[in-house]
Amino acid sequence: MTDLLDDRDNLILLENLVSGEAVSVNLSTLSRAVGKHRNTVKAKVESVFTHNILHRPIYPFLGLYRICPLLVVIQLDIPRNPLDRERFERWVQEDPYIFAAYRARQGEYDTLLFVYHQSITSFQLWMNSLPSVLKLQYNLSEEAANFVSSASYFSNERIIKYEPSSGIHLIEEDFAQKDELTVNDYKLDQVDLAIMKKLVAGEGIKTNFTVLCAKTGLHRKTVEKRIATLLKERWVGSPVCRFPGFFVPPNYVLTYSLYEIRKSKERVIREIRQDPHIPISYEIMLGKYNMLLFGNYRTLSDHLRWEDEYVQKFPDAIGSASITYLSPEMTIAFDHQIVSLSIIRNRLKSTRGRKLREALQVPPLSSV
Repeated sequence: MTDLLDDRDNLILLENLVSGEAVSVNLSTLSRAVGKHRNTVKAKVESVFTHNILHRPIYPFLGLYRICPLLVVIQLDIPRNPLDRERFERWVQEDPYIFAAYRARQGEYDTLLFVYHQSITSFQLWMNSLPSVLKLQYNLSEEAANFVSSASYFSNERIIKYEPSSGIHLIEEDFAQKDELTVNDYKLDQVDLAIMKKLVAGEGIKTNFTVLCAKTGLHRKTVEKRIATLLKERWVGSPVCRFPGFFVPPNYVLTYSLYEIRKSKERVIREIRQDPHIPISYEIMLGKYNMLLFGNYRTLSDHLRWEDEYVQKFPDAIGSASITYLSPEMTIAFDHQIVSLSIIRNRLKSTRGRKLREALQVPPLSSV
């Protein structure tokens, strides 16, 4: 197959793997890995999920970055009118291109949107369509629907570090320092932490082949072979549990930072790749800035200490910086899966439409 996503059965597999419908925790494997009784592990796992410390397991859709190689960060003002604001935020939460939105006073704007797109052209067409969408589908006023914005473009092909769950190491450090840790009103212990480390590393997770065979009508061996191909071709990654905030553990501060690295860039990149504070980073070209970092910190003071350590470690290498702090309280919406599943389901819809058209097509008359 030239494109694995042209195949209907592959798309059905992807929908069930990426949504997590056919993925679950293997309690027996996990109990052996952490050396605890299965019932103890089951209760701990459910507590971690119900307290929204980790999401249930999924297959990450790595094909997202191939299909949407453009990350756009949009700065805009959210409407002040309460009714328009409510409707605007509902659009933000539902739009299939937006995976995150924060209230963030940055210069003249008060809101940040993180958006994935196929190209600058597709982004501009989407932006041009928004006033009509906001007025007709969300009933925003004329003034609120025609908002002013500023956009920064980054290439997903220039990601230099991709480790969304690196923040688990910060949780581990925090726990070791305090000998206890409460997250989302749940008091973690050593067993919780051991389980979480396994789950974010993809250990103790199983795939429900019975569900996948029933959904596709394919034999188990065929399903296993297709999933192996999707993994090999990097359309998906191995199944893992992720933080609800994707980049950042619960209750930690996320930083969106643009840096000017004047020299020793390769040394700085090597350090970043080993740094648990940085889950994702990009090489960029935006004015004098040449590096984008998404960072995790317990407090703003922790970030300032982190930055000072880099300045000391790499004298004269760190130049200008633009840093935006995004706390959990500033979150308007966050759903990294919305873009991935929208892509998969739209392709699946198009294959169903194609099959219907083929079925309805009148066969040519036989020649006499």
